[in-house]
Amino acid sequence: MLITGILIALACFVAVVVAGAPMVERGLMYAPDPTYMKPERADLMGFREEILKTADGEEVIAWYSPAQRGQPTVLYIHGNAGTLADRAERISNYQAFGRGVFIMSYRGYSGSTGRPSERDNVSDAVLAYDTLRSWGVAPEDIIVYGESIGSGIAVQVAAKRPVSGVILDAPYTSIVDVAELHYPYLPGRLMMHDRYETLRHLKKVEAPVLVVHGELDRVIPVEMGRKVAASAPGPSEIVTFPEAGHTDHFIYGSYDAINEWIDQSRRQSKPMAEAG
Repeated sequence: MLITGILIALACFVAVVVAGAPMVERGLMYAPDPTYMKPERADLMGFREEILKTADGEEVIAWYSPAQRGQPTVLYIHGNAGTLADRAERISNYQAFGRGVFIMSYRGYSGSTGRPSERDNVSDAVLAYDTLRSWGVAPEDIIVYGESIGSGIAVQVAAKRPVSGVILDAPYTSIVDVAELHYPYLPGRLMMHDRYETLRHLKKVEAPVLVVHGELDRVIPVEMGRKVAASAPGPSEIVTFPEAGHTDHFIYGSYDAINEWIDQSRRQSKPMAEAG
């Protein structure tokens, strides 16, 4: 009887853990800020609000600034916390170079409806890409940019749609690997639903890849960024910043490195396009 009782108690414990795992997982992975704001309130001139209507009835807020003639558009996919307004300085930097910028939020963030998940985040990012295409932006003029958790989404967009380049800001090999690093006492590899397996999807990406990473990053170690860059099947480059952490490499010169890479990749692709 004692053994039977222990087995029943253990089975109940496992059932509770398994049932509650998705809630715990998403609570640790996503930090939605629902604060809604117009671009001009964030001191962003030349941006307009767009609302992406998803196939399952949700509305995702995005901001868009069209590119100047001859410039690419950056499809910006942000990290797991904050709002669109928190990226104002970053995206205004690319706008200042004449780049177009289309930055989407996630469900539950920045006034968007619904709740975030890997499946929906990727689907919404593909919808953002398809929206750019419907406005006449050519694939060779789209660069997909993924910040932190957004890097795993950016890779999946580039695996599904043609782009001219992929910029991965503090990327990871998979979110499961990150979870095991920070929560070694949890059976993440067995229980996680949102896995963001970057290396698996990266195999399908043909576009050039740039990785930027802080060497003092305590959230996603730079070793993961190096492994991502080394695993890209096409042309890849990594730029690291010895004094930077997870979100501050911009103060150490990453804006310059990113914009130089964009210009260089554009110069290299133009002769190929003209020859074709």
